[in-house]
Amino acid sequence: MHVIGTAGHVDHGKSTLVQRLTAIDPDRLKEEKQRQLTIDLGFAWFNLNGETVGIVDVPGHRDFIENMLAGVGGIDLVLLIIAADEGVMPQTREHLAIIDLLGIENGIVALTKTDMIDDPDWLDLVTLDVQDALQHTHLVNAPVVPISAKTGDNIPLLIETLQQKLAETPSRHNTGRPALPVDRVFTIKGAGTVVTGTLSGGTITIGDELEIQPGGMRGRVRGLQSYEQAVDVAQPGSRVAVNLAGVDTDEVKRGHVLSVPGAITPTQLIDVHYRHLPDAPQPLKHNAQVKVFIGAAQSQANVRVLNAESLAPGDSGFLQLRLSEPVAVPRDSRFILRAPALRATIGGGMVMDANPAHRHKRFNAEVIARLEKHLQGDPTEIVIMAAEMPLTAEELQARTGLSAADVKKVLFESYHSEELTVLYGNELYIATHRSQQLQQQIEGILLGHHAAHPVRWGILIAELREKSGLSDKHLEALIHHNREIITKSDGLSVRHASHYPDFTPQQLTRIHQLRDVLLQNPYTPPSVAEAVDILGDEELFYGLDDLEEIVIVSKNVFFDRETFQTMLYAVMDMLEADEEVTVQTVRDKFGTTRKYALALLEHMDAQRITRRVGDKRVMRRS
Repeated sequence: MHVIGTAGHVDHGKSTLVQRLTAIDPDRLKEEKQRQLTIDLGFAWFNLNGETVGIVDVPGHRDFIENMLAGVGGIDLVLLIIAADEGVMPQTREHLAIIDLLGIENGIVALTKTDMIDDPDWLDLVTLDVQDALQHTHLVNAPVVPISAKTGDNIPLLIETLQQKLAETPSRHNTGRPALPVDRVFTIKGAGTVVTGTLSGGTITIGDELEIQPGGMRGRVRGLQSYEQAVDVAQPGSRVAVNLAGVDTDEVKRGHVLSVPGAITPTQLIDVHYRHLPDAPQPLKHNAQVKVFIGAAQSQANVRVLNAESLAPGDSGFLQLRLSEPVAVPRDSRFILRAPALRATIGGGMVMDANPAHRHKRFNAEVIARLEKHLQGDPTEIVIMAAEMPLTAEELQARTGLSAADVKKVLFESYHSEELTVLYGNELYIATHRSQQLQQQIEGILLGHHAAHPVRWGILIAELREKSGLSDKHLEALIHHNREIITKSDGLSVRHASHYPDFTPQQLTRIHQLRDVLLQNPYTPPSVAEAVDILGDEELFYGLDDLEEIVIVSKNVFFDRETFQTMLYAVMDMLEADEEVTVQTVRDKFGTTRKYALALLEHMDAQRITRRVGDKRVMRRS
């Protein structure tokens, strides 16, 4: 399946041509029909030699160039519309620059409105002007087809040319990692949220769980359509409408990306290779404020020029862009930069690293060398840059686009050269320099926590995850790999090996006071609040819980460990003998009150030792 995009000047008859090819009017907005002007993305399709070909009709007017950028990124072939009675216009040159920056190499020029031309020499001059404009672009060899959408003149030739060019275009690869940049969101009564976009990377199937980034919302695919036909599986390279269950319309917008969970991590920092347009009105300076367009998304960004003081018109270089908001950036994304004050496209290029570990220092020779190798397609550097977080070999292959054999070779060589570190049972790989950075970050959080809470055993893994910003999978792998990190037996907390709760003499005195109270009344201990008063410190109370000196069984009831174990085993013996217990029998057994007996039994229920049947408890059998 293929998707083509129409681009060109507002008055050059784009929508008329699309309607001539497809019998579908791509202008769907009331204002577009009134003004006879394409304002937002339009969509149509037609059958070409037995294949359904999608069309994205993008706005041509300079006022709506940013809407154009939301739709042009996912196309296989561009149909550049130029009116024969006007020739190449400034908007045409900007569209052509954008097409070139996005690396779209397949195209046809439709020279429209030939019915307005009586002089054959004029048509020859316009054709030469068009060919001159295509020089030094990817479309330098694009065929120029003179047509009239109004009369139908040469439309069969245009269709034949489209067939030939699309036959030369390879189908989209199925890497198993689908990505759908969202370009439209709407609601259908009775169905719910529907999003549309051009699918790449893999298939989407009804019933799939998909993740929407940025934001991390999850939704299930309730229904799929491709070119208004219901399908069970949507194929890469096609226009797709996805009906999502569990997602409200206001939770997703143009620029979000649908993918399999965990495939894309939103980012506000990206490393890119950039080309400043030769006709850019001024150099690109360090710390310049720009608008960046990636897929269907756009964001304000601050520019860091990494390998030069600034980039003159026509120059290329490496940039690090700090985005004003998180953006989902699929692998191999290209981007466009515009100058907000000038309302002009100034350049663009390719994303090298969508999730760099940190802000780079300028003129850093090591960073520049790595980016250069990545640009040259060096497999080792591509894998190492992709391995900023722990990934399996399969995930590295999907993220880099390299063959399985190339990835296997790089993993073997990079492990022995110590450029890669293997984590978690030889299943996850991470760049060694990045592993060291993350381990230092985790240890820093741990040691900071221990300094602030010296009487606590450690930090909850959930809190460590929040502070580090790492996923459960990545944090677990890094903890497992670090011998300086000790995990508690319950698996919920960790501490640094250098730390163990340290009590002052005054704290030890108060702990002994609490123990004396517990010995005097083991089955009717003080409340949690009273125990905190005795200790003089809430942290100290929960520190004793960390060390399992006490066991907290409810919000306000606790026992010392030995008493709790005595009660627990006694209740289990009662269950073995009588097969059931009640709050009253437990209360009477220990000479305590209903509050303590009930708290103990509810704790045993929660631990799945017992289960409640009416007013009684019975042993829970596996």
